[in-house]
Amino acid sequence: MISNTLPPSLVENPNIDQWLAFPPDGTVTLRTGKVEIGQGLLTALIQIAAEELDVELPRINLMTASTDAAPNEGYTAGSRSIEQAGVSIRLVCAEVRKLFRDAAADRLGCDPAALQVVDGTFTLGTASTGFDYWRLSDAVDLKRRASGTVPAKDPAQHRIIGTDVPRIDLPEKVGRTPFIHDVVVPDMGHANMLHAKLLHRPRRDAKLVEWDEAAVSRAGLGQVSFLTDGDVVAVMGDDEHLVARAFDKLCERARWEGGFDLREEHQEASSLMDFEMAPDRVVERGARGDVPVVHEIEGTYSRPYIAHGSIAPSCGLALFQDGKLTVWSHSQGIFFLRRSIALALKLPIEAVIVTHHQGAGCYGHNGADDAAFDAALVAMRNPGRVVRVQWTRADELGVAPVGAASLVRFRAGLDADFRPVDWQFDVWSPTHGNRPGMYGAVNLLTANALSDPPNDPPPACVADEGGGGATRNGVTLYDLPYQKLVHHFVRQGPVRTSSMRGLGAFANVFAMESFIDEIAELGGMDPVTYRLMIMKDPRARGVIEAAAKMCDWFNEDAVAPGATRGFAFSRYKNVAAYLAMAVEVVVEEEVRVTRAWCAVDGGLVVNPDGARNQVDGGVIQAISWALKEQVKFAQGKVASDRWEHYPILRFSEVPEIETIFVGDPHDPPLGIGEVSAGPTAAAIGNAVAKALGMRLRHLPLTRERIMQAMLEA
Repeated sequence: MISNTLPPSLVENPNIDQWLAFPPDGTVTLRTGKVEIGQGLLTALIQIAAEELDVELPRINLMTASTDAAPNEGYTAGSRSIEQAGVSIRLVCAEVRKLFRDAAADRLGCDPAALQVVDGTFTLGTASTGFDYWRLSDAVDLKRRASGTVPAKDPAQHRIIGTDVPRIDLPEKVGRTPFIHDVVVPDMGHANMLHAKLLHRPRRDAKLVEWDEAAVSRAGLGQVSFLTDGDVVAVMGDDEHLVARAFDKLCERARWEGGFDLREEHQEASSLMDFEMAPDRVVERGARGDVPVVHEIEGTYSRPYIAHGSIAPSCGLALFQDGKLTVWSHSQGIFFLRRSIALALKLPIEAVIVTHHQGAGCYGHNGADDAAFDAALVAMRNPGRVVRVQWTRADELGVAPVGAASLVRFRAGLDADFRPVDWQFDVWSPTHGNRPGMYGAVNLLTANALSDPPNDPPPACVADEGGGGATRNGVTLYDLPYQKLVHHFVRQGPVRTSSMRGLGAFANVFAMESFIDEIAELGGMDPVTYRLMIMKDPRARGVIEAAAKMCDWFNEDAVAPGATRGFAFSRYKNVAAYLAMAVEVVVEEEVRVTRAWCAVDGGLVVNPDGARNQVDGGVIQAISWALKEQVKFAQGKVASDRWEHYPILRFSEVPEIETIFVGDPHDPPLGIGEVSAGPTAAAIGNAVAKALGMRLRHLPLTRERIMQAMLEA
């Protein structure tokens, strides 16, 4: 029996042959249901397999996510891929290596311990035995359940894990056409491709009351056709440019009525308190005790709605042929997307195949799944044609799910030494998890606008066992005798929200680590010293001390002229990687981050360069969120639907970033990809507060917010 203490990926996909095969061409087929979304995951998984099997990297042929060939590993999300897929592959490959070594020893009549594996070949000392994985493949039955009990290699034996193997996906991205936007389906070619664009509701529950078919057709020079169903209109044609022209005219002539009227005041997190709430959920840790409260402090913080801002807009392809619907998508949950498409189109699930193909930028639930469904809907009406749907920038910024706004309030009662003895955290936020398939819902934009839409349940909050949504990182690791968390779940906010990198952790860590600095300031203490005073966890203390050392924190002369520094710490989800960091900022007309130092404990790090890229990328994205990004509303809809109205960090604004790993490789690997976002915003906020002599608690820290705060001070 496989124990449920094993990684979920292996519990759900227990058979070895779901993961590995040894075809006669001398390669190793490795399968995974996790997908590459720019995080370098596939390279790390190949490293793990090559290490445990003792084969060279070029032998590994990785078959990534397709619902007809890969193990179902759910969503690629939450910094869990190495913890789940990576650990599963490590255990499976270690067991397979033992099975083959035992088979070779049986043939040779020797002790299995006497055999070594060199690039898949078994040797006895330095002498070849004539046996390898491929020659022995008939002797080892991989159609068995993995036991998960064979020990993986000790890190001291590693020669591939822990090294900076170049990412396998980069050469194509640098010099060729790697993204879904470039896909031409084999044996179909460009000539068979039907281009389509679909009209989407500009706001929740809006109704399409008028559109000018004749004018739209004229704009497409009469070479376009239409699909209509409920509040959905699709423009279709062989010429992509004519379809785009016709679609522009359709958007111009379409008239909508009703639905939720998005107003400017709704773009601020403070408006969340005006919406319907679910009953409060209260979590308490520890006991209040009888230590008297000598000082009291509170603070309210917020983050706004944030767009994914993917470099390329979402794209999907679909082909309906011989009763089978094949879909290509950059979704992060292809098995869930398959189920949602099947339900919405009333197809048997076995009639739908979804294959992942990389998109150009997104950590979270953007428009990928919606674009895939758009293509599938049109393909069902045009059998035998490959349908390609590429969203516009206005779609991507205007109707794709956005990251949920959060309003966060901390209150603390402190003892005479400024240690918290009574701590309360309140958070107001709508759902951070509304992906296709979550809680049984279809959750597809166009499907819900059809004349016969799916009966989706209302949005729900992400469960604690999934890492939490609005409450993620709401419970602190600091050594507190008592803490109370109150979750005020907004049943339905003004706009469509779902998963974005880090979910609620970004707002919560920003607020918590800002509040910790405020307490330290109240007590007249250095913020790093204060954190160490109230932190017992040795690994947390390790990264705090390492980050302080990296930037020479306690040396005032180390700070650049005209700059100030801020500090922050977090352990992502309180179960993944630890990170402490410092930033150096200059506050002039705008806030500019000039340097950042990060110390990370992620346990065993498979590919240090890839992990460092994840941490650094998180810092860069969080700087953009903290200083620039906010979804704006006006005239009943999202107004920030162009780059001119939704600025992001420029390449010229990226600071110098130094990242080190301080963990013990004997510790299990911990999720790293989302660890740096919250601490980055908090460190910036703490530095800005020091520079201005006043605290700004509401993101983004734009010039306008700074000026307003100074006028109100």
